[in-house]
Amino acid sequence: MVVHTDFNMLSVLQFAVEVLKVKHVIVCGHYGCGGIRTAMSRRDLGLINKWLLHIKDVYRFHAQELDSIEDEQLRVDRLVELNVMEQVHHLSDISFVQRAWRDHQRPMLHGWIYDINTGYLKDLIKVDPSKHAHDIYEYDF
Repeated sequence: MVVHTDFNMLSVLQFAVEVLKVKHVIVCGHYGCGGIRTAMSRRDLGLINKWLLHIKDVYRFHAQELDSIEDEQLRVDRLVELNVMEQVHHLSDISFVQRAWRDHQRPMLHGWIYDINTGYLKDLIKVDPSKHAHDIYEYDF
């Protein structure tokens, strides 16, 4: 999860982008994710509910598509995919990622899904430095 108030994630990402100068950042989800399935439920798990709210938001953003999928497993799998794509977009909204794009033409952002049944990786989305976040998220440096 790429949560813009998660200073642990942000500090690791900033170190990777600015100090290690990584060329690729990967968000990798997996089919069969219990967190996704739980986020789709009404289960109360205490503090973990706060983390799952971010996944519930992704569901809400894509509710029309998800609600049209009758098969529960296919709906869960689709939310796994949509969540990964949303997290990649969240990466592109971060100022130091945008600054590295402008100054160094890196990193490439990737969204993958790991299928635990087959062992295959599914390449869902790539965002390269020439792509831009939605205008509302872009920074003037």
